[in-house]
Amino acid sequence: MPLKAKKKGIQSSSDGRARRSKFQADLAPAEDRTIRLLKEELQLSSNTDFLSDALALFGWAVSERKQGHRIISESASGERRVLVFPRLERLAPDVVLPRIEIQWTKRELESLAKLASAAEADQPTELLIRALRN
Repeated sequence: MPLKAKKKGIQSSSDGRARRSKFQADLAPAEDRTIRLLKEELQLSSNTDFLSDALALFGWAVSERKQGHRIISESASGERRVLVFPRLERLAPDVVLPRIEIQWTKRELESLAKLASAAEADQPTELLIRALRN
């Protein structure tokens, strides 16, 4: 769906007021029918209204994926479907790590501090060697 920009961004006219941008979309017949049907279903009379709503929805989806959120559709019966949209997936963080809270005891924290501040070992310990073999 290539778009041909006639004017880029909001331009200022000679009297200082902002003018709206215009563009022309070069759509395949099936895409044109889809837009017309959606406009009718949503009771939208203009392409501008349709595009404004579509931009709001797409902008929200971009924001959600950038935060690592999944976009989910849930039926009345509780069945869930996750939206997978390749362009949005490129925006999602590479890894969304689970977040957990560990309730450390004073003794565990002291042990961790001791391990973290200990000198680096020259050789792996026997315990580590056994753990890696398993």
